[in-house]
Amino acid sequence: MNPHATAISRRMFLGRSAGSLGGVALAHLLGRSDVRAATVSPAPHLRPRARAVISLFQHGGPSQMDLFDCKPELNRWSGKPYPGGDLEVHFDKQAGNVLGAPYAFHRRGQCGMELSELLPHTGGIADDITLIRSMTTGSVDHESALRIIHTGRFLAGLPTLGSWLLYGLGSENENLPAYVVLADPGGLPVDGERNWSSGFLPAVYQGTPFRGGENPVFHLRTPASVPAAARRNQLDLLERLNRQHAAPHPENTELAARIAQFETAARMQGAVPEALDLSGETAATRRLYGLDDPITEEYGRRCLIARRLVERGVRFVQLFLNGQPWDTHDKNAERLRELCARTDRPSAALVHDLKARGLLDSTVVLWTGEFGRLPISQGKDGRDHNRHAFSLWVAGGGFKAGHVHGATDDFGYRAVQDPVSVHDFHATLLHQLGLDHDRLRYPHEGREASLTDPEVTGARLVPALLA
Repeated sequence: MNPHATAISRRMFLGRSAGSLGGVALAHLLGRSDVRAATVSPAPHLRPRARAVISLFQHGGPSQMDLFDCKPELNRWSGKPYPGGDLEVHFDKQAGNVLGAPYAFHRRGQCGMELSELLPHTGGIADDITLIRSMTTGSVDHESALRIIHTGRFLAGLPTLGSWLLYGLGSENENLPAYVVLADPGGLPVDGERNWSSGFLPAVYQGTPFRGGENPVFHLRTPASVPAAARRNQLDLLERLNRQHAAPHPENTELAARIAQFETAARMQGAVPEALDLSGETAATRRLYGLDDPITEEYGRRCLIARRLVERGVRFVQLFLNGQPWDTHDKNAERLRELCARTDRPSAALVHDLKARGLLDSTVVLWTGEFGRLPISQGKDGRDHNRHAFSLWVAGGGFKAGHVHGATDDFGYRAVQDPVSVHDFHATLLHQLGLDHDRLRYPHEGREASLTDPEVTGARLVPALLA
């Protein structure tokens, strides 16, 4: 007797049972399509200093001269025509005079790092961070600049930094996605899902969004009407059917990858709720992240979840904000105060907490936007885009603690000392994770593509940033 003549087919089983297999439907969300699943860690090129990255991304372009780069000349010239020559102005019809920094700067930590009064908690970790004041990028347009800092190029459709890391290093936990996006419950950031796309890399390397609330991943929770034993029987049967279907097609790597990710989805049903459950965190930890304050509670909760995820072997965690709130084209001073009140305490708490748990040495925390702002006003009280200088800070992972790198001119417009391009920073970050940016390549359209594309961008390692 032909066993296939009477056995239920895999296609038939899925067709009849799809309504009760919400957990395995997560494979659609994950979009897995390559057999080189991220559950196997390839060997790094170099000896790594870090194993994970948490990116606190600040959409819109935070104002460097109001937060991180004290420029007394701004206030001396405030209200007067800019004396420094031509500026690259995005909205030229609204260009005004020099706009002074509205908040005082103070020296913080033993290193004496100057930071705005709006960042008291970041000041508390000054001795743990590397502040780069001489960052540059290649575009003054939001979408293009976002693509540069996320993918290394201004074109759409390329793999993001997190995808390259996952491609190069794999995962350390087969029960959780290796690349997790903690999305803002208020909505998507500018450029949407492109911010965590795998581009031309296989879909297995894209970011997996976790949402707030009781249902962080669609189709993950088992329906209440399905008993646990029944769900286990369903998954076991599905596994047997999958293996039976795959056996005659050993050359079909796409099929093998999809089957593997069905299994990952099933394992995530237990791992994801546990990772996101904060009930076991101490009251002191919850206060540290600001969960006791309605202003910081939401962002603090995501920062705390980020720590829990890297504890469990997640390779890359990224937090985004809805829209592009740091795009302060008007009411610059007012909006900076509100944004710092929301993000400063949780961001610093993450560094404090990782350090206290012995995780900071192996985890890079990155705080950055896509570009900076201009020293002149836009309209009455805003600031326009600036690609010639911006600031970011990074902590952990072997970066030089309590260190300020580079400098801008007297008005904070242009990086004039030790400039660091986005491509240089990517190369340096990859190095700390054990990856040679020139060797991390993938065949695409007849050439070996990479994150930094050094032949075009001139990307280089910046040893001065490293301990």
